[in-house]
Amino acid sequence: MTALLNQVCYRTLGQDKPHALDNYLKVGGYTELKRIVSEKVKATDIISEVKLSGLRGRGGAGFPTGLKWSFMPRYYDGMKYVVCNTDEGEPGTFKDRDIIRYNPHQVIEGMAIAAYTLGARVGYNYIHGEIWEDYETFEKALHEAEAAGYLGENLFGTNFSFNLYAVHGYGAYICGEETALMESLEGKKGQPRFKPPFPASYGVFGKPTTINNTESFASIPWIMQHGGQAFQDMGVAGSGGSKIFSVSGHVEKPGNYEVNMGTPFADLLALTGGIWKGRQLKAVIPGGPSTAVIPAAKILSATMDYDGLSKAGSSLGAGSVIVMDESTCMVKALKRLTYFFYEESCGQCTPCREGTGWIYRIIKRIVDGQGKMEDLDLLSDLGNNISGRTICALGDAAATPVLSFIKHFRPEFEYYIQHGKSMVTGK
Repeated sequence: MTALLNQVCYRTLGQDKPHALDNYLKVGGYTELKRIVSEKVKATDIISEVKLSGLRGRGGAGFPTGLKWSFMPRYYDGMKYVVCNTDEGEPGTFKDRDIIRYNPHQVIEGMAIAAYTLGARVGYNYIHGEIWEDYETFEKALHEAEAAGYLGENLFGTNFSFNLYAVHGYGAYICGEETALMESLEGKKGQPRFKPPFPASYGVFGKPTTINNTESFASIPWIMQHGGQAFQDMGVAGSGGSKIFSVSGHVEKPGNYEVNMGTPFADLLALTGGIWKGRQLKAVIPGGPSTAVIPAAKILSATMDYDGLSKAGSSLGAGSVIVMDESTCMVKALKRLTYFFYEESCGQCTPCREGTGWIYRIIKRIVDGQGKMEDLDLLSDLGNNISGRTICALGDAAATPVLSFIKHFRPEFEYYIQHGKSMVTGK
């Protein structure tokens, strides 16, 4: 279920076959690409507009998009690439798949505008391996766009050419990390690269590359059509525009909700119909499992933006809001999360390869009724020793739920160790 609220990335919703080219054209699709290319708008002007918008990376890192675009070498004469990261593989994340399912042409137009701005002739959309039907939808949109003259050689009678390809991944969570994605794109094992060099100087096939999230690219046509200031005004200082929040868990109407940055969490929760079955809110993971859990008392007074969630003790992440009601056993919930990171570690770094498995086995031992009180301090030590000691952020992502769950819900862990069963469920 996708809520029809602010229409930036989901603006074709409500139409029959919202993914079709004709329906995208009805909402002004491709007009900005044609204007920019035909009028030979300066790349610096486009980047300035994107900077003004306050758009920050929507895949989790939150890096300013306009600033990232400015890193691409402007006078490099060789091949350059733009890459879209639709490798959405973390539990609770499902916004990007709905963008390419319902509005794929806006992603295509956003990537084409980026390519023109950055001097790239080729682009790739790396799509998560477990959403095959959505991959096919995007492929169909590529063919429609090319047949209509929005992709290909010498667009709109100019010397600008852009060819875009969809690449189907294999379901590895690690390939959502941009350098692991590039390795996979090149046909190699998906493992993160050391940085520097950064993609802007040494990316896909060793060439300058700019990688952005699906939602980031899909926001570009709207920004260019309405202006960067209009996008910024939708949000709050430091968090411009609208944001899609994928709300799952114990709510009446889970789904994607596109709302203004800075929306109070309580208002977002109300849009979902509130906590299901008349129960009480217990905790929320606001940005996906790689962000810290927040108890109910704190999240109910928080706003959904970068600064608001930081003040509450967590982060925005990808906007994957996992809601837990009073019936949730936090020990068992953490066991499930730690298993995910253990399974998805690529194994390249010793702290992550060994640490994620160690953490999972300790949590499992507690759930199996064999835990010891010293396990809690050991878990905290493991989390702190993994964080900041790996090539990519998966190590930090694996440590974050462990540290935050124990910090906020330690009595539940202590009870489980003492009694061999859950304080909440009695089992």
